[in-house]
Amino acid sequence: MTTIATSSQPVVRTSAGPVRGERRAHGARFLGIPYAQPPVGALRFAAPVPAEPWTDVRDATAYGPTAQRRQLFDVTTIPEPSIPGEDILNLNVFTPDTAPGAGRPVLVWIHGGGFLAGSAASPWYDGDSFNRDGIVVVSIGYRLGIEGFLHLPDAPDNRGVRDWIAALEWVQQNIASFGGDSRKVTIAGQSAGGGAVQTLLATPAARGLFRAAISASGAVMRPQSREAAEAVTRRLSEHTGSPVTAAALENLSDAELLALQDASSSPGTPLALAPFADGRLIPEPVPDALTTGDAGADIPVMLGFTAHEFNAAPQPDATAESLRAVLAALGLDEAGTRAFLETYGGGEPGALQSQAMTDSLFRAPGLAIAEARAMRGRPTWLYEFRLRSTAPGFTGLAHHCTDLPFAFDLLDAEGVTAALGDRPPQHLADAVHAAWTEFIRDLDPGTDWPPYTASQRETRIWDTTPHTDTDPLHRVRAIWCTS
Repeated sequence: MTTIATSSQPVVRTSAGPVRGERRAHGARFLGIPYAQPPVGALRFAAPVPAEPWTDVRDATAYGPTAQRRQLFDVTTIPEPSIPGEDILNLNVFTPDTAPGAGRPVLVWIHGGGFLAGSAASPWYDGDSFNRDGIVVVSIGYRLGIEGFLHLPDAPDNRGVRDWIAALEWVQQNIASFGGDSRKVTIAGQSAGGGAVQTLLATPAARGLFRAAISASGAVMRPQSREAAEAVTRRLSEHTGSPVTAAALENLSDAELLALQDASSSPGTPLALAPFADGRLIPEPVPDALTTGDAGADIPVMLGFTAHEFNAAPQPDATAESLRAVLAALGLDEAGTRAFLETYGGGEPGALQSQAMTDSLFRAPGLAIAEARAMRGRPTWLYEFRLRSTAPGFTGLAHHCTDLPFAFDLLDAEGVTAALGDRPPQHLADAVHAAWTEFIRDLDPGTDWPPYTASQRETRIWDTTPHTDTDPLHRVRAIWCTS
């Protein structure tokens, strides 16, 4: 394997061929490296196939194509560049300035976006600060929406999950050439990316490809059954008036496929196109595997959420009656509804509905995983991010995604001020980033953040003054985990 050159454009030889990157202040970056062939034609709905080898030095100084997608919301917190092209199964490597075989720990980042959107080319995922602290970062692109997750009778299920596994296999084969240690891989992601991390913990085919996991605001929807996935396919067949198969879809344009994707959703079925328990690659629903099964039993896990994930989008037409209906639909019985209203009482129905979504989608499921792992003595660290934004539209909220610039120590990145307001506290970024770095390097985020245990429920609170609290989420647990 080729040593990283001393020039401004270092060259590294991968298993498929040499790539040329660019040197930066804290190392070098190599962008848009294919880990699989472009998923087009007969490969559009196939399992990922290893990239074709090349002999000439391949330029890797610009981000590669990204999966084409719909924007989930009118305004996204994270800048998510959309780059056209077919070679979307690519990844980016950010490495310290070290020689091959240096044995640096590795962070593999899986972007969020509801499994329908997002981009590995976001400036929020730049690995420079981790490089400064001796960590190699790999960010991966993968198939989204219909291409990644629609059940098709003539194609393998969970193709997006297979893409993640293929990228992790590439890391195992190649990361030593970039100064990383394939035995020291931590997978991490936020929102749908956090759900991806949970899914990989529950996927036997991913075992041995990583040693630790970070799930930030992980989103995994129920039901995750094959029957639910087949129902989405039937709905699309009814919409088109013909069977929906890989053969019928493989030659559609991106625009045509996205229009069909719009028809896959229906009221009450968020994340309809997402990983599901197909009985083969993913044997059982991920929440069950992580709370009642043995999935990830020997893997150290850091997980958490923000205090107000979806509270920035209140429902203006909500009423007291509609709030109660939403709480019932989310699984609360009358006692749970009373407890919820007593805990958050006094707010507008729309704001309370948003808090209910925050709790049911993010806080309660994350807490349930921490509880189950603690009961079995599995190494787990839980956090809640509470720093409130001062930005217009988000004032007073610790909302979805706002913990990421602190984890990546990128408070000066594009879009951060719009999400957090002027002068977000650098001392908090120092603390959060240090905890992530220590966890990736040492499998422990530090002595001032003890593991979550069934007796103490120690939880790290990321706020103006970071601290560890004992059972600060007891009301959330009482409302959502016992109702």
